[in-house]
Amino acid sequence: MSALASDTRLWDLQPEFWAAAGETVVMASIALVLGGLLGLGLGLGLYLTRKGGLYANRPVFWILNVVVNCFRPIPFVIFIAALQPLARDVVGTGIGIKAATFGITVAAIFGISRIAEQNLVTVSPGVIEAARAMGASRARITLTVLVPEALGPLVLGFTFAFVAIVDMTAIAGVVAGGGLGSFAQRFGFRQFDYLLMWAAILVLVAMVMVIQVAGNLLARRILRR
Repeated sequence: MSALASDTRLWDLQPEFWAAAGETVVMASIALVLGGLLGLGLGLGLYLTRKGGLYANRPVFWILNVVVNCFRPIPFVIFIAALQPLARDVVGTGIGIKAATFGITVAAIFGISRIAEQNLVTVSPGVIEAARAMGASRARITLTVLVPEALGPLVLGFTFAFVAIVDMTAIAGVVAGGGLGSFAQRFGFRQFDYLLMWAAILVLVAMVMVIQVAGNLLARRILRR
């Protein structure tokens, strides 16, 4: 396809292009918020129930650890296809934006849980012991000491997770999930219009760069407190 024809198609497809970009933002934002909250909760569970943790419980830790290890390594393109029956029960459809958002959120939970656990481990045990020596309850230590102390690394971890989530939205588009991935697949790759495909790629790169810079600045500000 000639460059002139590609330019014309890109101009004509602007409404679809920006609608797809909006779908990507919506999918990624919902997955980051819901997956982030649930993933943080799961990560806290892993950290708190491990040996030496505030709520040390070997059976619970073993179960949580096995669940995360079973689901986290599954390639997303396989994972989202395998979740289609469950997506139909939960969101009412196995394809489209709702199903893709559901699949991305579930995948994000397991990925973020491990990121959260690894960042919580960086908190100095001395800080926890000092809080316990002052008589603070385990719940209070978790909410007012543990999480605030790990907040800077957690912000960087969530920034990394957002980049992975944007990648997942593109993969979801290949299986009719909507967003820029679907746009690039339908109008770019299948019709050999590489200008349209690269336009979608550049917008995805721009999204990632904005979030990466914002996350780095926020983490730096928190670490300098």
